[in-house]
Parts: sequence; C-alpha cells; structure tokens
Amino acid sequence: MAFTAKDVKELREKTGCGMMDCKKALTEADGDMEKAVELLREKGLAAAAKKSSRVAADGLVYAYVDEAAKVGALVEVNSETDFVAKNADFKDFVDTCAKTVIKENPADVAALLACKAAGSEDTVEALLRDKILTIGENLIVRRFARFEGEVVTYIHGGGTHGVMVLFDTDLAGKEGFAAYGKDVAMQIAAANPTYVSKDEVPSDEIEKEKEILRAQALNEGKPEAIVDKMVNGRINKYYKEVCLLEQPFVKDQDLTVAKYTAQVAKELGGNISIVKFARFEKGEGIEKREDDLAAEVAKMVK
Repeated sequence: MAFTAKDVKELREKTGCGMMDCKKALTEADGDMEKAVELLREKGLAAAAKKSSRVAADGLVYAYVDEAAKVGALVEVNSETDFVAKNADFKDFVDTCAKTVIKENPADVAALLACKAAGSEDTVEALLRDKILTIGENLIVRRFARFEGEVVTYIHGGGTHGVMVLFDTDLAGKEGFAAYGKDVAMQIAAANPTYVSKDEVPSDEIEKEKEILRAQALNEGKPEAIVDKMVNGRINKYYKEVCLLEQPFVKDQDLTVAKYTAQVAKELGGNISIVKFARFEKGEGIEKREDDLAAEVAKMVK
C-alpha cells in the first residue's frame, strides 16, 4: 500500500517521532497507519530498554490536590537532564501521574505503572514508554505520597523540592489557615525534619544517639558526674534537628513550630494538629554520572 508525505506528517503528529523514523515505519507497514504506530511503539520499547541503564537523577517533584475530594498527591519523576524537566510534554506526564495516584490510590510505584492513566485509555507504564520514545531520555517514576484530608502542598525551585502536609483541623476554611499551612510546608522544605513530634522517634534511635553523645562527652574529657546531664541537654538539641514541632520556626526563631501552631490556632479560634508530612528532594540519593568530555572525544577519534 502506497503512502504520501501527508501520511508521514500524520504519523509524526500521532507519535512525536522523527520524520525518517515515521517514513521507515510506514514503509515496513506497507502504508498501514495503525501498524506503523505499533511498530514505532515496539521500537520504543527497545529504545526504552537501551536507555534504562542511563542515570536519571534530574526531573521534577510535583504536587496536585483535588480540592473537592480532599486528596493530595506528591510525585517525583526523574529524567536525565533538567532540559527535559522543563519540557511541556514531560510536565503533562508528571501531572497525569499525580492525578492517577489520587484517582486509583495505588499501593506502590509498580501498582501505579499498571494503573489506567487518568484521562487516558493507556496504562501509566505505556505512557511512560511512549515518553521515553518521543523525548529520547531515560525517565523513571520514582516515588509518590498520597494523603486524604486537609492537605497543603508546597513546591520549591520549580520542582527541586516538594512538600505535602496533612492537618487535622476545623480551621481549613478560615482566612489565615492557608498562609499558616504554607509556612509549615516551607519549614519542612528548608529544615528537613524526619518526624512530626518527639513521640514518633523510635526508642532504639534515641538510645543509640545517647550512646554516641555520651562517648563524645567522655572523649572531650568531661567529668563522669556531669556527662548524663550533658547528654540530656544534647538530646534536646537532637530533637530540635529531627522533630518538626521542636524546631525553631524559620520566620521567628523565638517560636518553635509547636508554639507557632498553637498561636495560629488560638488566633483563628479552633484546633490545628500536624498529622504527617512527605518531603521529596529531586534526585536525592541518586548518584549522578560524571561525564568526562575529553575521554568521550578521545574514544570518537580512535
């Protein structure tokens, strides 16, 4: 079956693939448009497999809240370069992932990939493979969090850091709560706490920290009689580092986050409790590849 330049253009618009790839696919499919699409997708799977070994440490942290359903999602999708992270097509895919998390409530990333994507007949995994084909980089849906209830989100630096906080409160609709919620989310982004309160810190973690602090004090030559007192003082400092409510509030160092929360609750005439939070930092824990340009050029000229 013959095909025209118009067919090539149509296939390119459908798939986002290059002109020559579309022409080859139509030739191989004898001009059958649907078969050509399938062939390109099959080649995309092969391309995705080749790209999967490449480090994807850039990308985007993104948040979406369904106000009507009172459900929020925070997701991280990684790409190889920040250039792709700014691509509208990539951002649309990340938005789809977040909306799918809200709608389908998957247990983990594997379950999310198997879900039918929000606003699509394809699965998230199928869309991911298509994006790898059209964008040309390894892409990874890395992680997500999903909270139900009174949720506030904050994205910093265009997607370098993202925070989602769940509150138990009767003040969500009151003027002033949104600003407070954003303050708390920004606090988490900046100070990177591990827990909400002291009660959440595992006892074995505290005992281990006390052992370290006690050894430090003895190594400093402190008298045995005052070591335990010093350790207790330093444990309180440790709580201020790892527990959100114990941290000095970033906008007013004279207040802890707990005192700031109580102050806002009193001013607004209700109750506020911070239930939990999620904090994602783009690419954290992923070892980025160090490219040696000189070595690459040397290989090319051999």
